Amino acid sequence: MQSICIKNLCLKFVFFFFLCISFLCFASPGYANSDYIESLQQSAIDQKLWQKKEWINLLHYDVIDQEDEQYISQVDDNRFFNAKDGKTSSKAELLKTISAFFDANASGDNHALCRFIARFDWLNKQLSFNQEKLPVVHCKLYKEWREQVDADHITMVFPAYHLNSPSSMFGHTLLRVDKKFGNNQSDWLSYSISFGAETNTDDNSIFYAFKGLAGGYPGVFIVTPYFKKIQEYNRIENRDIWEYPLNITAEETHRMLQHLWELKEMNFDYFFFDENCSYRLLELLEVARPGIELTDDFELTAIPVDTVRAIERANLIQSISYRPSQATALQHLLNGMNEEEKALVLELAEDLNATESKNFKKLDAAQQHKIIDAAYKYIRYQQTGEARDPVLAKHSYQLLKKLNSYPASKPPIYNTPTSPELSHNSRRLSFSVGERLKQGYGELSYKFSFHDLEDNEHGFLRGAQINMGNIQLRANRHDTKLHQFDVIDIFSITPRTDFFQPLSWRVYTGWERQPTGLKDQLVSHVTGGAGVSYELWQDSQVYGLAMLRLEHNNDMNNSIEPGIGLLTGLLHHFGSSTAHIELSGEQFKDDIYRVRSSYTHNFVISTDHSLKLTARREWHSSIRFSELNLSYQYYF
Repeated sequence: MQSICIKNLCLKFVFFFFLCISFLCFASPGYANSDYIESLQQSAIDQKLWQKKEWINLLHYDVIDQEDEQYISQVDDNRFFNAKDGKTSSKAELLKTISAFFDANASGDNHALCRFIARFDWLNKQLSFNQEKLPVVHCKLYKEWREQVDADHITMVFPAYHLNSPSSMFGHTLLRVDKKFGNNQSDWLSYSISFGAETNTDDNSIFYAFKGLAGGYPGVFIVTPYFKKIQEYNRIENRDIWEYPLNITAEETHRMLQHLWELKEMNFDYFFFDENCSYRLLELLEVARPGIELTDDFELTAIPVDTVRAIERANLIQSISYRPSQATALQHLLNGMNEEEKALVLELAEDLNATESKNFKKLDAAQQHKIIDAAYKYIRYQQTGEARDPVLAKHSYQLLKKLNSYPASKPPIYNTPTSPELSHNSRRLSFSVGERLKQGYGELSYKFSFHDLEDNEHGFLRGAQINMGNIQLRANRHDTKLHQFDVIDIFSITPRTDFFQPLSWRVYTGWERQPTGLKDQLVSHVTGGAGVSYELWQDSQVYGLAMLRLEHNNDMNNSIEPGIGLLTGLLHHFGSSTAHIELSGEQFKDDIYRVRSSYTHNFVISTDHSLKLTARREWHSSIRFSELNLSYQYYF
């Protein structure tokens, strides 16, 4: 009897235990808050929050048709969405995100409250969440990251053009988030935010360019100490850096960093010309300051310097700072020296005993200091990108020690060049009249981007030509034809000196008219070459290049006909205009040859307007003729 009572008591206890467990389960926050969550979702529907610009920006939606609820997010990573159809449904993602904030099953850094902090902050302001109904979570990783990236204002950074890198020939942009530091601390301690392609190191240059154009690489946001970017751009690649502190408030900076955390390790498709480094940074600034429209003008392309112009139009720029590269700093020192002093720099870079020479000792202390400084910088420049040489490292240390034996000098004052955003715009529309092959014509041309050798040079690298998508249509009294289409045309003619030994080179490809036989043929080609350039006198550059051309021409024997040639010329800048004399030619098989001479003079009317006069004489194996062209050019 006693055993039966004990057994019944145990059954009652087990029943009571499971009853308590059931009660706790049904009383869990996820269940108890279901009505509250539905009320929040209904309030969001009533306010149409999924259509608000702030929400669209946070999810990086392209609005295809707002009335028909057609959206698509540019984020290509399922981890970024709470709803299964969140990439294409702004409304579904909004509703699912609200419920995710109250999820009692997730915890810690995996909870939506830790993963989507900017979304929560904005939705909380719209819906006024009851904080007592939210689960208690500890976002350890986010708090550690925010303590590390402690910033209250933002600077946009523009490293200048770099022709030897396909992804940087148009320049680059990144953001610097500055810490709350005192006047004695450096912005080197700040962090930089950049967006870049995750490339495959095994890809060659051609494959790299193709995949970059086609969106074959994923793009991600990267947060890096700023001093590493200075080393990369200023010292390794020798690119001048322009810094633009923005009038973004501390609250706006905080909002942007919240969203940046949401994008941590998230993948985007990366395209060189539109969805690139510059475009994504503008999206971050739109999140920081809701209401500004920075990306609307970049449906086709987002060239870095144009994005700097976008923040200028939005009145975000507070000031401008110029940080010269290692090569620029060295050139600045050399520009203030005569030939004898430059010779001493070279001697001192080879042998420290040059300080005991008669020519060195006759100089005053300031001149000696300048020569030692230049020799030290020259050795550092020579070592850029090279493996550490212990002999040069020792010599460099000795020069630095010798330099420090002189009284400290004032920091150099550099002649600040025209800032990039003040240069002419990237696209160009031209209207021309001329005569060719004894026929008058009118021409309409459009250039996708970017800069000719003869264009207004202010804000650009001297001797650098970067053109893509240049199309020319010509009409005479008989018909209208495509005269030329340049897919890409890059030309670099940096002068060589005793200190700098750059290679001049040119690569261009596309379609162009060439008289062959009795026809003015439209031929396709790939042309490239390399050589040298020198400065004969101030503001002038003379160059000579050996060229190789591969041409497809219906009147030639082979489908692809190779030809060798020469390209030489003289470029002179007058300030408000540029003159360019050029002589070129190539020889193919079967005695087919071409020789061209031309004179081009570009008269700058204003930053975005110019007149260009071109006179040309050509000698072909079957014909000789002259051409004269006058064009009005508008940059926009």
